[in-house]
Amino acid sequence: MDLKNLRNIGIIAHIDAGKTTTSERILYYTGRTHKIGEVHEGEATMDWMEQERERGITITSAATQAHWKSHYMTDPEEIETTINLIDTPGHVDFTAEVERSLRVLDGGVVVFDGSQGVEPQSETVWRQADKYDVPRLAFVNKMDKTGGDFYMSLDSIYDRLSKKAVPIQLPIGSESDFSGIVDLIGMKAYTFEGKMGETRKEIPIPEEMMNQVKEYRSQLMEKVAENSTDDILDIYLQNGVLTDRELMEAIRAAVVQNKLYPVLCGSSLQNMGVQLVLDAVVNYLPSPMDIPPVKGKSPRTDEVEERSADINEPLSAIAFKIATDPFVGKLTFIRVYSGVLTSGTHVYNARTGNKERIGRIVRLHANSRQEVDKIEAGDIGAAIGLKETRTGDTICDENKPIQLESITFAEPVLSLAVEPKTKADQEKMGIALGRLVEEDPTLRVHTDEETGQTILEGMGELHLDIIVDRMRREFKVESNVGAPQVAYRETIQTEVEHEEKYVKQSGGRGQYGHVVFTLRPQEPGKGYEFINNIVSGRIPREFITPCDKGFQEGMSRGILAGYPVVDVQVDLTDGSYHDVDSNEFAFKMCASMGFQAAARKADPVILEPVMKVEVVTPEQFFGDIMGDINKRRGLILDTSDRGTAKVITANVPLSEMFGYVGDMRSMTQGRASYSMEPSHYAKMPKNKVDEIVAARAGGK
Repeated sequence: MDLKNLRNIGIIAHIDAGKTTTSERILYYTGRTHKIGEVHEGEATMDWMEQERERGITITSAATQAHWKSHYMTDPEEIETTINLIDTPGHVDFTAEVERSLRVLDGGVVVFDGSQGVEPQSETVWRQADKYDVPRLAFVNKMDKTGGDFYMSLDSIYDRLSKKAVPIQLPIGSESDFSGIVDLIGMKAYTFEGKMGETRKEIPIPEEMMNQVKEYRSQLMEKVAENSTDDILDIYLQNGVLTDRELMEAIRAAVVQNKLYPVLCGSSLQNMGVQLVLDAVVNYLPSPMDIPPVKGKSPRTDEVEERSADINEPLSAIAFKIATDPFVGKLTFIRVYSGVLTSGTHVYNARTGNKERIGRIVRLHANSRQEVDKIEAGDIGAAIGLKETRTGDTICDENKPIQLESITFAEPVLSLAVEPKTKADQEKMGIALGRLVEEDPTLRVHTDEETGQTILEGMGELHLDIIVDRMRREFKVESNVGAPQVAYRETIQTEVEHEEKYVKQSGGRGQYGHVVFTLRPQEPGKGYEFINNIVSGRIPREFITPCDKGFQEGMSRGILAGYPVVDVQVDLTDGSYHDVDSNEFAFKMCASMGFQAAARKADPVILEPVMKVEVVTPEQFFGDIMGDINKRRGLILDTSDRGTAKVITANVPLSEMFGYVGDMRSMTQGRASYSMEPSHYAKMPKNKVDEIVAARAGGK
């Protein structure tokens, strides 16, 4: 396969912007499916899990390969391009799915609801794409919807996301009058005919739009010239215009370098404009050859190395997703950056330092598969047979190992206690949770030492609800579920110096540990920092690491209510040891007890997760919503207008948001909607701290 004719792209967006509907159209037009599956009818191909079809949302990112024949740039002959497409979830609870998909994509199509413009989760996914430098196109969808407004959406992209956005199309009409699209590059207009809009028909540009089209085209040329090479800028300054070919090549170069984001428009549901999106994917988004070589470290020498998208280079690939398949067991989704991954061969895992055998390799189409012998540099597929590989692991050539940058995930904010209903369910539950944790890096599982309960930690109510649902459906585990609990944290507010001695003499060999340290608060989000300032061997070097471990053990259970302690610095300054009685255990115990004692004196507080909440409501319910947010200890950050609706942005403690969806619907006759995402941790008011401490003490 010629790499320049390959695109690895993802469809990313806010929940309900129409990502999966757009993906379904892409599969239909590229001949992957012969029937369009609709999300609202529970028939979407890419939403293959039962829960996805029932709820009408995407939970897991589905990967599929399609082929699209189109004219590249302005070449007269048609070229077939292979497109690896990943449809990602839009709900904030599944942010890990978006994060890991973006890590391995070369380009993205960001879908916006044309009646809403930029929504909170659109901002989140845009920032995630920025983090991984993913070139992208913007597709303003739902142009036929009441309130669909391309120019409002464009302004909101400028204001909230990037001034580098530039329209390359304009809509003909809007809302129920939306009838076609003007291409500003080729100066052509199109309508879409046939049962599924499969026939593109070229029409004259409407006379009344001509001035507007010319104005937007000249703005496009100017913006492209500004963000291009000196050669293109010189041509533009000399001639005042660029040819179609020059314009398209300059747009492509600017998009690949993240200097421009072309904006397109259409309506996936009405089958209008999706073929033009596919053409833009081929013309403007990068192939694996356009992406800079991937960087990583040699696990043996720690030196930075590079790998290019070339089948002759040593193998380097990243496992970006683990899925449990009912027929073949564990599927590991892999993006190959260099070399060739061949079935039946052994590969080296840079994290574990072990070799594993690739059993079989498959190409995926949502949940069906086609077996292949190999995946080459630049391509995406899935391997069967990798037992120890986890999300974010690098698999590579044992003789030329490399550790590529892994994938980082957000910390869970909510926990839930689950108990198996019967003895038979107990063993099955352990296996089920083991598989689910393998698949989902934001799901954590531990056992509460005091109650013996299994505690699940996740990104939100929906996330944990779906995990419990999947245990029941996929693994046949029935369980009793407790009420969701907020993941509180504790920290300190003042600096203290502390001395701790751990001395035990009970006949025979004793235990002796002695540390002197300063405990300091750190700025939020800084985490734990250990500083070793021991001089002249006051504590022998072999006991320093046990001290560090002991401090961290002391942090694992807080002073006020037993929640983990965060954002502290421990500066170990002095201590002493006993030639016979000192050992690693004694110093670890001493540090752990010392941390707890010092933290009690350092003005401890409980921190609670605060969510950024955005509510979109009709104006007549604005006052009620504001009052309710204030009642929930919310801090209003901003109020604005979006079309005829009011938008309220606020920071609200997570503990106050349980059951919010029901309250909001009853207040607004079901006409308001909201979304929320984790913002930060904040100090809790004294009366609330007392409630929590009392509840924990009472064993509730």
